[in-house]
Amino acid sequence: MEPVDIDPRRLLVLQAVAEAGTLAGAARLLGHTPSAVSQQLNRLEREVGTELAERGAGRRGHVELTAAGLVLARAGKALDETLTEAERQLAAVTGQVQGPVTIGAGPGKMLQLAAETVGELARTRPELEPRVVETEAGPGLADLRLGALDVLILADDRQTPLAVPPGCRAKIFLADEYRIAVPDGWETPATAAELTGRPWITAPPDSPQGRCFARFAAEHGVVPSVEHRAAHPFSLPGLVRNRLGAVLTARFLTDGFQNATVTDIPVTGQYLLRVMYRPTPAADAAMRAVHTTMLQIGERDVATGEHPRDIPVLRMKDPSEEGGLEIQKIPVPGENGLRHS
Repeated sequence: MEPVDIDPRRLLVLQAVAEAGTLAGAARLLGHTPSAVSQQLNRLEREVGTELAERGAGRRGHVELTAAGLVLARAGKALDETLTEAERQLAAVTGQVQGPVTIGAGPGKMLQLAAETVGELARTRPELEPRVVETEAGPGLADLRLGALDVLILADDRQTPLAVPPGCRAKIFLADEYRIAVPDGWETPATAAELTGRPWITAPPDSPQGRCFARFAAEHGVVPSVEHRAAHPFSLPGLVRNRLGAVLTARFLTDGFQNATVTDIPVTGQYLLRVMYRPTPAADAAMRAVHTTMLQIGERDVATGEHPRDIPVLRMKDPSEEGGLEIQKIPVPGENGLRHS
């Protein structure tokens, strides 16, 4: 059998098609046009002399790889990993880190953190080209796995942490207790049982606060009479200020509450701020800049009185490195047949 002359760059294109599931998705990952991706795929098929993908298989725009396509896509993935590791080692030797880096973060304080990290990188790593993208945890994890994000800042719950995408890493930069606050017109409860049958301000079930509340409610038999719901923690102060109900959230978030009393009722678990990142020199530099920026924001907020106590910003062992925890696996596009339309 004669050797096949394959352009290795086209293997990377095929791998992007395999990851994204569509030509348009692969184009976004690679920074090309869909037509350019299609042309590269056609040329690769001519090089190997066999069909590698079935366009429009099943769903509109979906690309299904053939057996030969899957073989070469795996080779493309191995090549990508080799090049990434070579880049990391080269940067370690030369001390040079440059190029674009994309930071994803949720709305509110996390997006502010990402924005201020750009300023920190401009001062300390001017050779990098940072970009900020607002995203929720689910799409953010998918984009991190596919390479559309280099760094993802997200809130999490230590007892039920989200799974780190394959090939990525994670650090904890903040860990805080959960606390329960009640409207200041209520008699301050001494036990969890006193909070059943009362109105609550809850959070989406897949959020850290939502997962913690489900755990707390199941443990103590707490059933709200009415459930108001705040999709994002930064929405809580307005709801609490109007005395709509009890709320369970991270302790540092209760510092800004008005018209509320923070109780001493114990709540198991910890609220986390995690940073997940791809193992590249640029992402590693951005991750470190996030940590530095968090320290600066924490010092500033305490100095200005926004927070009455120091908020510990640490680089701690991530739940992905610990045993005995329930790792939460959420569906992401391109995995197990699940994709965004």
